[in-house]
Amino acid sequence: MSTSRPRLPARTLLATLAVAAVSGCAVQPQALTADERQASVAADRLAMFADQEPVQGPITLQEAMARAIKYNLDHRLKLMEEAVARGQLDLSRIELLPRVVASAGYTARDNEAASSSRDVSTGQQSLVPSTSSDRERRTADLGLSWNVLDFGVSYYQARQQADRLLVAKERRRKVLHLLMQQTRQAYWQAVGAQQLEAKIDPVLQQAQRALDDARKVEAERLRSPLEALTYQRQLLDIVRQLEAVRDELQQAKPRLASVMNLEPGRPFSVVPAGALDVPPVSLGTDRMEETALLRRPELVEAQYNERIGVLETRKALARLLPGVELNLGGHYDSNSYLVNNQWWDAGLRVSWNLLNVFNAGTIRGAAQAQLDVAKQQRLALNMAVLTQVHVAQLEYLARVRQYRMTRELDGVEQRILQQTRNVASASAQGKLEEIRAAAAAMMSELRMYQTYGALQGAYGQMIATIGLDPLPQSVAGSDLRTLGEAVDASEQSWTRTVNPGGGT
Repeated sequence: MSTSRPRLPARTLLATLAVAAVSGCAVQPQALTADERQASVAADRLAMFADQEPVQGPITLQEAMARAIKYNLDHRLKLMEEAVARGQLDLSRIELLPRVVASAGYTARDNEAASSSRDVSTGQQSLVPSTSSDRERRTADLGLSWNVLDFGVSYYQARQQADRLLVAKERRRKVLHLLMQQTRQAYWQAVGAQQLEAKIDPVLQQAQRALDDARKVEAERLRSPLEALTYQRQLLDIVRQLEAVRDELQQAKPRLASVMNLEPGRPFSVVPAGALDVPPVSLGTDRMEETALLRRPELVEAQYNERIGVLETRKALARLLPGVELNLGGHYDSNSYLVNNQWWDAGLRVSWNLLNVFNAGTIRGAAQAQLDVAKQQRLALNMAVLTQVHVAQLEYLARVRQYRMTRELDGVEQRILQQTRNVASASAQGKLEEIRAAAAAMMSELRMYQTYGALQGAYGQMIATIGLDPLPQSVAGSDLRTLGEAVDASEQSWTRTVNPGGGT
């Protein structure tokens, strides 16, 4: 039996509590310093473009799509959200297991935990003060408990979390569809910019030389002032149009670089365009609607949400049942007054919230309302998807017509330029006509590439609208070459799907 009489340092304890209280009140907001922000900016820039395969040679469309899949930050964010959902599923599985709690402790007091008894009849003390507890004690417990009701609720929650993981995958599919559409359109616009950027400077230089000559003619009064100024105005208007074209061309590659997550300002080239063929589509509208209703990520997500709503209803009903809790534990107490310092115990406890019985109708009604909302959302999405299919098809057909008309117009402008150069003389008016024809041909070619990029964007939008994936179900690797080959294989599958007849 312990006979020591430890004394707790009361003044020290009070001083410690006072210091802790003052320290808690002393916490104040601390703004980031300029050095901290600068360090964060530098670290973020490194993280944004870290661990990327270097660009080697001109970039093909397949490589651009592969880089967008692997490095685009929006897509990587969705991948991380999917990983978080997977981690939440693992945690919900753990909640299905029984609770196993281990604890240990130490207690000490500065006097005896003594007590006495009083006779309830006479009111007199019946026993002298006594104790059955040491001043210093060490305890340890290991307990296992399992609540059947909590298990049922956790089971439904785990199934809901499994569906939420599938929802995260469908949201990533949606981002990937939009990303491929943006990549396709940006790539072809970059191709057009690359084709024209070497042609625009000679025309600008020619116009600038003609403008300098016109200013000299005006200064030397070789022509009437009105005629000289009119000529300069026409040249300046041509230069203004060419400068606007050049400014627009300079924005094409940065857009593509942003989609691929290349560092802004980094030079790169794309594979020169060959024949700008129209991607063929002969799939009927009915088949498009059927494919879209079957494959669109939003509709698949809505079905998962509806299933989550069903599980929510079952979970609400499970909470109405009585709870049965099983307990098993091992214990240790160093108290020297105990006959048995170590022991095991087991127990069974049943509990039931009787108020849930009166609220059962309300609980079931709220859960059913959530399920009805999920069903209605799915029906509304079905209608929206069907509308999008028709709009995407009409958009594609309109872009095809616009591209063919623009390509024909470009052919005419190029022939006009050739004829103008053939008949141009050394006169100022001849130079003006040649420069005007060259500028018109340049802008016509630009519009052709822009229209073709819009056509490719409409084609990509239609592919995304009917839910065709840019990657197969499984990919052998994550390097750019493997991803590019997978994208190419998927595109061939798209072609067979949207053009089953093989016509143009």
